[in-house]
Amino acid sequence: MTETILVVEDDPDLSRGVRFNLEHEGYVVTTALTAAAARQAIARDSFSLVLLDLNLPDGDGLEILRTLRERGSKLPVICLTARAQETDVVMGLGLGADDYVRKPFGLAELLARVKAVLRRGGAQESETRIGEARFDRAAQRIVLRDRTEELTPIECEILDYLLRHRGQALDRKQMLADLWGIAAHDSTRTLDNHVARLRKKIEVDPSAPRYIVTIHGTGYRLENETTP
Repeated sequence: MTETILVVEDDPDLSRGVRFNLEHEGYVVTTALTAAAARQAIARDSFSLVLLDLNLPDGDGLEILRTLRERGSKLPVICLTARAQETDVVMGLGLGADDYVRKPFGLAELLARVKAVLRRGGAQESETRIGEARFDRAAQRIVLRDRTEELTPIECEILDYLLRHRGQALDRKQMLADLWGIAAHDSTRTLDNHVARLRKKIEVDPSAPRYIVTIHGTGYRLENETTP
Protein backbone atom coordinates (compact mmCIF):
# COMPACT_ATOMS: atom_id res chain seq x y z
CA MET A 1 0.00 0.00 0.00
CA THR A 2 1.42 3.39 -1.01
CA GLU A 3 1.97 5.71 1.94
CA THR A 4 0.54 9.22 1.71
CA ILE A 5 2.11 12.30 3.25
CA LEU A 6 0.68 15.75 3.86
CA VAL A 7 3.32 18.49 3.74
CA VAL A 8 2.17 21.63 5.58
CA GLU A 9 4.72 24.31 4.72
CA ASP A 10 4.13 27.97 3.83
CA ASP A 11 7.35 28.43 1.83
CA PRO A 12 6.36 27.44 -1.74
CA ASP A 13 9.93 26.67 -2.83
CA LEU A 14 10.63 24.47 0.21
CA SER A 15 7.23 22.80 -0.17
CA ARG A 16 7.94 21.95 -3.81
CA GLY A 17 11.41 20.66 -2.97
CA VAL A 18 10.17 18.42 -0.18
CA ARG A 19 7.32 17.15 -2.34
CA PHE A 20 9.63 16.34 -5.24
CA ASN A 21 12.00 14.35 -3.04
CA LEU A 22 9.23 12.48 -1.23
CA GLU A 23 7.57 11.56 -4.51
CA HIS A 24 10.95 10.40 -5.80
CA GLU A 25 10.98 7.97 -2.84
CA GLY A 26 7.58 6.62 -3.88
CA TYR A 27 5.26 8.49 -1.52
CA VAL A 28 2.01 10.12 -2.60
CA VAL A 29 2.23 13.75 -1.45
CA THR A 30 -0.33 16.48 -0.82
CA THR A 31 0.81 20.01 0.07
CA ALA A 32 -0.85 22.77 2.08
CA LEU A 33 0.52 26.31 2.38
CA THR A 34 -1.77 27.43 5.20
CA ALA A 35 -3.33 26.11 8.40
CA ALA A 36 -6.78 26.35 6.82
CA ALA A 37 -5.71 24.28 3.81
CA ALA A 38 -4.10 21.72 6.13
CA ARG A 39 -7.29 21.32 8.17
CA GLN A 40 -9.34 20.86 4.99
CA ALA A 41 -6.91 18.24 3.66
CA ILE A 42 -6.93 16.28 6.95
CA ALA A 43 -10.73 16.36 7.06
CA ARG A 44 -11.01 15.27 3.42
CA ASP A 45 -8.28 12.65 2.98
CA SER A 46 -6.46 9.93 4.89
CA PHE A 47 -2.71 10.28 5.39
CA SER A 48 0.08 8.07 6.64
CA LEU A 49 2.03 11.02 8.07
CA VAL A 50 1.99 14.82 8.32
CA LEU A 51 5.04 17.07 8.01
CA LEU A 52 3.82 20.10 9.94
CA ASP A 53 5.44 23.54 9.87
CA LEU A 54 4.88 25.32 13.19
CA ASN A 55 4.97 28.83 11.69
CA LEU A 56 2.03 29.31 9.33
CA PRO A 57 0.65 32.60 7.97
CA ASP A 58 -2.88 32.05 9.29
CA GLY A 59 -2.27 30.09 12.48
CA ASP A 60 -0.02 28.00 14.65
CA GLY A 61 0.91 24.48 13.60
CA LEU A 62 0.79 23.46 17.25
CA GLU A 63 -2.94 24.19 17.25
CA ILE A 64 -3.44 21.74 14.39
CA LEU A 65 -1.47 19.14 16.33
CA ARG A 66 -3.41 19.85 19.53
CA THR A 67 -6.75 19.46 17.71
CA LEU A 68 -5.67 16.14 16.20
CA ARG A 69 -4.67 14.67 19.55
CA GLU A 70 -7.72 16.03 21.37
CA ARG A 71 -9.88 14.22 18.81
CA GLY A 72 -8.01 11.00 19.51
CA SER A 73 -6.14 10.92 16.20
CA LYS A 74 -2.89 8.94 16.21
CA LEU A 75 -1.85 10.23 12.79
CA PRO A 76 1.97 10.44 12.89
CA VAL A 77 3.23 14.04 12.88
CA ILE A 78 6.75 15.37 12.36
CA CYS A 79 7.08 19.05 13.26
CA LEU A 80 9.17 21.35 11.06
CA THR A 81 10.42 24.35 13.00
CA ALA A 82 12.73 27.28 12.43
CA ARG A 83 12.00 28.60 15.90
CA ALA A 84 14.98 29.11 18.15
CA GLN A 85 13.07 28.50 21.37
CA GLU A 86 13.44 24.96 22.61
CA THR A 87 10.12 25.35 24.41
CA ASP A 88 8.31 25.08 21.06
CA VAL A 89 9.93 21.72 20.42
CA VAL A 90 9.09 20.53 23.93
CA MET A 91 5.50 21.72 23.54
CA GLY A 92 5.13 19.89 20.24
CA LEU A 93 6.45 16.66 21.73
CA GLY A 94 4.24 17.15 24.75
CA LEU A 95 1.21 17.48 22.49
CA GLY A 96 2.02 14.17 20.84
CA ALA A 97 4.34 14.94 17.92
CA ASP A 98 6.28 11.85 16.86
CA ASP A 99 9.45 13.73 15.95
CA TYR A 100 10.71 17.13 14.86
CA VAL A 101 13.19 18.50 12.32
CA ARG A 102 14.77 21.90 12.80
CA LYS A 103 15.21 24.17 9.78
CA PRO A 104 17.36 24.42 7.79
CA PHE A 105 17.45 20.65 7.35
CA GLY A 106 19.08 18.34 4.87
CA LEU A 107 16.74 16.28 2.72
CA ALA A 108 18.61 13.11 3.63
CA GLU A 109 17.91 13.77 7.31
CA LEU A 110 14.25 14.52 6.62
CA LEU A 111 13.77 11.37 4.55
CA ALA A 112 15.45 9.27 7.23
CA ARG A 113 13.13 10.64 9.90
CA VAL A 114 10.07 10.11 7.72
CA LYS A 115 11.03 6.48 7.14
CA ALA A 116 11.78 5.95 10.83
CA VAL A 117 8.41 7.29 11.97
CA LEU A 118 6.49 5.34 9.33
CA ARG A 119 8.14 2.05 10.19
CA ARG A 120 8.19 2.60 13.96
CA GLY A 121 7.00 -0.58 15.55
CA GLY A 122 6.65 -2.35 12.21
CA ALA A 123 9.88 -4.32 12.48
CA GLN A 124 9.34 -5.15 16.14
CA GLU A 125 7.22 -7.79 17.77
CA SER A 126 3.66 -6.54 17.81
CA GLU A 127 3.18 -7.41 21.48
CA THR A 128 5.49 -7.33 24.49
CA ARG A 129 4.86 -8.37 28.07
CA ILE A 130 5.73 -5.98 30.88
CA GLY A 131 4.71 -7.71 34.07
CA GLU A 132 0.98 -8.27 33.89
CA ALA A 133 0.64 -5.66 31.15
CA ARG A 134 0.68 -6.41 27.41
CA PHE A 135 2.07 -3.68 25.15
CA ASP A 136 0.42 -3.88 21.73
CA ARG A 137 2.55 -1.71 19.43
CA ALA A 138 0.35 -2.00 16.38
CA ALA A 139 -2.73 -0.85 18.27
CA GLN A 140 -0.79 1.58 20.50
CA ARG A 141 -2.38 0.30 23.68
CA ILE A 142 -1.70 -1.42 26.97
CA VAL A 143 -3.88 -4.25 28.22
CA LEU A 144 -3.66 -4.76 31.97
CA ARG A 145 -5.95 -7.31 33.57
CA ASP A 146 -9.48 -6.26 32.61
CA ARG A 147 -8.74 -2.80 31.31
CA THR A 148 -7.32 -1.37 28.10
CA GLU A 149 -5.34 1.87 28.06
CA GLU A 150 -4.67 3.82 24.88
CA LEU A 151 -1.13 5.15 24.40
CA THR A 152 -0.09 8.38 22.75
CA PRO A 153 2.62 8.21 20.06
CA ILE A 154 5.12 9.79 22.43
CA GLU A 155 4.29 7.26 25.17
CA CYS A 156 4.92 4.45 22.67
CA GLU A 157 8.24 5.99 21.75
CA ILE A 158 9.35 6.27 25.39
CA LEU A 159 8.22 2.72 26.13
CA ASP A 160 10.05 1.35 23.08
CA TYR A 161 13.18 3.18 24.23
CA LEU A 162 12.90 1.69 27.72
CA LEU A 163 12.42 -1.79 26.23
CA ARG A 164 15.49 -1.41 24.02
CA HIS A 165 17.51 -0.59 27.13
CA ARG A 166 15.77 -2.96 29.52
CA GLY A 167 17.67 -3.45 32.78
CA GLN A 168 19.85 -0.37 32.27
CA ALA A 169 19.89 2.76 34.41
CA LEU A 170 19.00 5.57 31.98
CA ASP A 171 19.91 9.21 32.50
CA ARG A 172 17.09 11.68 31.89
CA LYS A 173 19.30 14.02 29.85
CA GLN A 174 20.54 11.17 27.69
CA MET A 175 16.99 9.95 27.14
CA LEU A 176 15.96 13.40 25.89
CA ALA A 177 18.97 13.56 23.59
CA ASP A 178 18.42 10.04 22.21
CA LEU A 179 14.67 10.35 21.81
CA TRP A 180 14.32 13.86 20.44
CA GLY A 181 17.80 15.37 20.15
CA ILE A 182 17.12 18.15 22.65
CA ALA A 183 19.01 19.36 25.69
CA ALA A 184 17.48 18.96 29.13
CA HIS A 185 16.79 22.26 30.91
CA ASP A 186 13.10 22.16 31.88
CA SER A 187 12.41 19.36 29.42
CA THR A 188 13.05 16.74 32.11
CA ARG A 189 9.74 17.69 33.71
CA THR A 190 7.94 16.89 30.45
CA LEU A 191 9.66 13.49 30.36
CA ASP A 192 8.78 12.83 34.01
CA ASN A 193 5.13 13.63 33.30
CA HIS A 194 5.02 11.18 30.40
CA VAL A 195 6.64 8.46 32.53
CA ALA A 196 4.12 9.10 35.31
CA ARG A 197 1.26 8.61 32.84
CA LEU A 198 2.88 5.43 31.50
CA ARG A 199 3.10 4.01 35.02
CA LYS A 200 -0.62 4.57 35.53
CA LYS A 201 -1.27 2.45 32.45
CA ILE A 202 1.33 -0.30 33.06
CA GLU A 203 1.71 -0.71 36.81
CA VAL A 204 -0.81 -2.53 38.99
CA ASP A 205 0.10 -0.03 41.73
CA PRO A 206 1.55 3.15 40.14
CA SER A 207 2.43 4.54 43.59
CA ALA A 208 4.83 1.61 44.08
CA PRO A 209 6.09 0.84 40.55
CA ARG A 210 7.68 -2.55 39.95
CA TYR A 211 8.67 -2.16 36.31
CA ILE A 212 9.40 1.48 35.41
CA VAL A 213 11.47 2.38 38.46
CA THR A 214 13.11 5.68 39.32
CA ILE A 215 16.87 5.82 39.72
CA HIS A 216 17.14 8.75 42.11
CA GLY A 217 19.38 11.51 40.84
CA THR A 218 19.68 9.85 37.44
CA GLY A 219 16.54 8.76 35.62
CA TYR A 220 14.72 5.48 35.04
CA ARG A 221 15.14 1.77 34.53
CA LEU A 222 12.75 -0.77 33.04
CA GLU A 223 13.21 -3.92 35.11
CA ASN A 224 14.06 -7.20 33.42
CA GLU A 225 11.32 -9.04 35.29
CA THR A 226 8.44 -9.89 32.94
CA THR A 227 6.10 -11.78 35.23
CA PRO A 228 4.47 -10.66 38.49
